[in-house]
Formats: sequence, C-alpha cells, structure tokens
Amino acid sequence: MTTAPTGAFVKRVNIIFATLLVGMVGYFILWGLDYTHGNHTTLFLLATLFGVFMAFNIGGNDVANSFGTSVGAGTLTVPQALIIAAIFEVSGAVIAGGEVTDTIRKGIIDLGAMELDPMQFVYIMMSALLASALWLLFATKKGLPVSTTHAIVGGIVGSAICFGIINDSGQDTFELIKWDRLGQIAISWVLSPLLGGFVSYVLFSQIKKYVLDYNAAADLRLKTIKQEKKAYKEQHRLAFEALDEHEKVKAATAMARDAQIYGDPDSDPAELESEYYKKLHAFDVAKSNVDGYRALQSWVPLIASIGSMVIASMLIFKGLKNLHLGLGDIGSYLIIFMIGAIVWATTFVYAKTLKRKDLAKSTFLMFSWMQVFTACGFAFSHGANDIANAIGPFAAILDVLRSGDIATQNTVPPIAMLTFGIALIVGLWFIGKEVIQTVGTNLAAMHPSSGFAAELAAAAVVMGASLLGLPVSSTHILVGAVLGIGLVNRNANWAMMKPIGLAWVITLPSAALLSVICFIVLRNVF
Repeated sequence: MTTAPTGAFVKRVNIIFATLLVGMVGYFILWGLDYTHGNHTTLFLLATLFGVFMAFNIGGNDVANSFGTSVGAGTLTVPQALIIAAIFEVSGAVIAGGEVTDTIRKGIIDLGAMELDPMQFVYIMMSALLASALWLLFATKKGLPVSTTHAIVGGIVGSAICFGIINDSGQDTFELIKWDRLGQIAISWVLSPLLGGFVSYVLFSQIKKYVLDYNAAADLRLKTIKQEKKAYKEQHRLAFEALDEHEKVKAATAMARDAQIYGDPDSDPAELESEYYKKLHAFDVAKSNVDGYRALQSWVPLIASIGSMVIASMLIFKGLKNLHLGLGDIGSYLIIFMIGAIVWATTFVYAKTLKRKDLAKSTFLMFSWMQVFTACGFAFSHGANDIANAIGPFAAILDVLRSGDIATQNTVPPIAMLTFGIALIVGLWFIGKEVIQTVGTNLAAMHPSSGFAAELAAAAVVMGASLLGLPVSSTHILVGAVLGIGLVNRNANWAMMKPIGLAWVITLPSAALLSVICFIVLRNVF
C-alpha cells in the first residue's frame, strides 16, 4: 500500500513546485513580450495568467482523476504519479495534441459568420479561459471530477453569444457558434462514459474470470489440502500414541523405511508400505495437480501483451505520425507486434520466477507492474487530448496579439507547451488530492488488476477520440471505466454519482454564464 508523504517532504515539494511555476511563467512572459512584439502588453500578461491558471486547474481535476485509479489501487504514490504525469502528460501534449488543439482554437466559433474584431476574439478566448478555470477550481475543491472540455467549450460558447448580443447582431448571433460541431461533441460526451464503462466491464470481467477467480479457487484448494494434511498428521499422531509398545515398534520401523523412500525424489511411491506415508503421498499428488500459477503463466502474459500493443499503437499511429518518420503501415504493425511479443516473453519469464511464492502477492505484483505501464499510456493519451483545453484558446490569443489577424495560425510554441505542462503538474500536486480520493477510492474499490483494466480501457477510448480530432471528456470516460469495474465487483458507489452527475450537467452552462460575466468585464475595462 502507498504511504502518505511526511509533512517536511510536502513542505519542501510545495516550495520547489511554487518556485518552478513562478520561474517558468516569468521566463515565458519575457519570451512572450518579444514574441508578440510588445503588442497589448497588459492583455498578454492577463491572458498568460488566465491560461496558466486554466492549466493549473486541469492538473488539479483532470490529471488528478486520471491518476486516481493508480493511487487508489496502491500501485503509485502521489509523488510517483507526479513523475509519470510530468513526463508523459507533457509528452502527449507536445507530440500528439495538435489535432484537438486545432479543434478547440477554431472549431467552436465560425469566424466567417459575422464581422469579428480581432480584439473581441481575444476577449472571447480570455473570458473562456478564466471562466472555465474558476469553475474547475470550484469543482476540484469539492472533489468532483468534471470535464475540462465541457468547461472550455461552455466558456467559448457563452462569451461568443454574449458578444453577438451586445453587438446587436440579431439572427447572426447564434450563427457564430458551429452548432453542428457542438452536436458531434455532445454525442461524444454521451458515448464517453458508456464506452469507457463497456470496455472496462468486458476487459475486467475476463481478467476476473480467467485470472482472479481461478487464482482464488486454486489458492483455496491449496490451503484446504494443507489443512487436511495437517489434520491427518495430528490424527495419526494420536492414533500412534494409542498403540501398545509392540505395535509402535512395528509401525515405527515401517515408517522409518518409508521415510527414506518418501524423501528420495527418484524413488517409486508404489514401494511405500505404511499407510501414513501413502496418505502423505496422496496429499502431495493432490497438491501437484493444482496448477495455481497457470493463469499467471498463460493469461497474464497474454493480457500484458495485448495491453502493450494497444498502447504502442496509440503512440505510433497518433504520436509518431506527427513526426513523419516514414514507418509505413507495415513497418508500424511489425513494431507493434514486436513490442507485444517482447512484453509477452518478458512477462512469462517473470511469472516463472514467482513460482513457489504467495499466489495472491504474486498476482498483485504482476498487475502492479502492468498498471504502471497503462498509467504511462493513459497519461500520454490524456496529455494529447486535454491540455489542448488550455493551450488551444491561449494559442489563438497569442496569434492575434502577435499579428493582429484572426486568420493567422502559427505552430504552438514549445515553450508555451512546456509552461502549461508545468502548470498542469503543479496543479496536480497542490489541489488534486480530493479528486484522486473520489476516483480512486470513493466510486469503487480499486486494486492493481481493476486499476489496470480501467486505465487501459480509458486510454484506448481517449486516444481513439484524439485520433478523430474530437475533444471528448477523458473524465467521463475514466469515471465510466471505474463504474464498469464497480459493476463487475458489485461495489459501485451510485450515491457518489449523484453529485458527480449533477456537476457534469451544469458544467457547460455554469462555465458559459461565468464567461458572459468575464467577457462583459473585459470589454468594459479594455
């Protein structure tokens, strides 16, 4: 099980992360002032603070719920989750986040629907960032895992409609929003928890049937044989003590002869004469017939291999595709199968080394390693999908401040990705503990095998959506996956889903309303 960090350790990490964030933001501001040619300095400073604040809250809510299963299962400590998040979340955003970033920054508003001043567009995006960040902070403090995608989309829609009404655009007001795109996103929101729950239910039910239940039955049978053997020895001792001296000598002589035969692995058990050693041999045969490690040596390597191929395919077809390495489909499939074969062989050999050890602990250990792998994969796919909710609107603001043109679109600067990635990790550390508790413990009891299933199912669904460029809610997917585990184990906390479900429903309108207020304030101030 994980142990809580000490107070002194927490204090040191607090200082380190606070210093790192302030230093990185300060450096980015100096870089950004030059990048934007000193245009609208005050707006740039505010937009940077709003964007970093949004990334901070994504870390506290979305990244926290992403790692809740790993921490709740006892596989990772919070500091270990931080390390994985720092590496794989940011890598996913930089390598594979381009398509969803593009969807967020220009896929919600139809820039050609009405005459839109570039600075009004900046106010729309700034309002969306601040409003969604404020809502996320509120939800995070309540321990409610909500969708950052819902929040940012709601913020953009709210401020855009407010702009249209203020400018008395009449019928054109609602034409500013790409409602067909919102319709597609809405469908994905409904499908997200259903797909997450369905995939995790199917996956974990198979793991439970062929691994956990088999191991439990085998372990119970081995314990029963051990207890029966122990009881028989005691029964024989009492019977031996009841014999007269002549019978004791005769029985002891036969047993002494059989003891040599019984202890010799090359001897023939048919040579045993005493009933005592014949019965002990029968117990040994019964024990040897129980193949307790069959699941660990057959099913677990297969499951690990399939999981590795799923994660590898996500990385290759999504992440490495953007690097234009020219692998080709055949080369990519060969690499995926090679990874699967290597993982299968490694897991099989490792399972062999666990023979004669505690079966339950061995199972726990195997799935702990597998869950670390899936946690890395889910972190990558999550970074590819959800950091766009902060960097997308901010990148749009940065382009307008730099060029003064809404249509201009530059590549998101790596330093912006790095800065927002650091803010995301810092947010996970400072405010993510309540959401980790909700997802990892309160919704359903977790252990490494169920956590593995939930993370692998969620990673597959999230990355599949990212491939389509659709900003789905990884929160809904993962919560659905956790509930899928709860359905299999019959311990899903449906009462906990009431406040979470309510938060899901009101996230978009709440962010939209807050964004309206923010837009009015920004427009009047500037």
